[in-house]
Amino acid sequence: MSVVIHEVSHGFVALRFGDKTALYAGRLTLNPLKHLDLFGSIILPGLLILSHSPFMFGWAKPVPYNPANLTNKKWGTIAVASAGVLANLFIAVLFGLILRFSINSAVPDKFVFIISSIVLVNLGLAIFNLVPIPPLDGSKILFSLLPVSFYSLIVFLEQYSLILIVVFIFFFADSLYPIMTSLYGLITGLAI
Repeated sequence: MSVVIHEVSHGFVALRFGDKTALYAGRLTLNPLKHLDLFGSIILPGLLILSHSPFMFGWAKPVPYNPANLTNKKWGTIAVASAGVLANLFIAVLFGLILRFSINSAVPDKFVFIISSIVLVNLGLAIFNLVPIPPLDGSKILFSLLPVSFYSLIVFLEQYSLILIVVFIFFFADSLYPIMTSLYGLITGLAI
């Protein structure tokens, strides 16, 4: 559901900036079935589970939007890209505070586990999506802020995005873990 909320947030902010593409596509819904991606939501996570992978990875169908329809292309694009990340951060903070203020009461271990998992998943989604490699949200934010003189860098990153994402996941994703654990501790008051 966190991925669904992430995607729907993009669509609602795009709508706020004048683009009705997600609305017309019927994607401004929290119904997870509308956001399933056969490979990214079912096949890849299933293969990772069956292979006892040390990490889980997957995605939902991106909510469509047309940057040409935005009333303010630069800030609209930044807002649309930021919406998913901010939605995940909001969920992480909300459930993190629930955990922080309930931990001293008699709550079952399963409750702590589930709430902690929600916080960690949403922090992971937010941080990972800020990586400036296309098609991640961080690239849209960065590209909107860069001057025109960086056009060749943008083209390079877009052209080799799949390779760059795979390299990042296998060789550099661990570098996000300390950020995630620090934020988790800051929000919940607990250590991992």
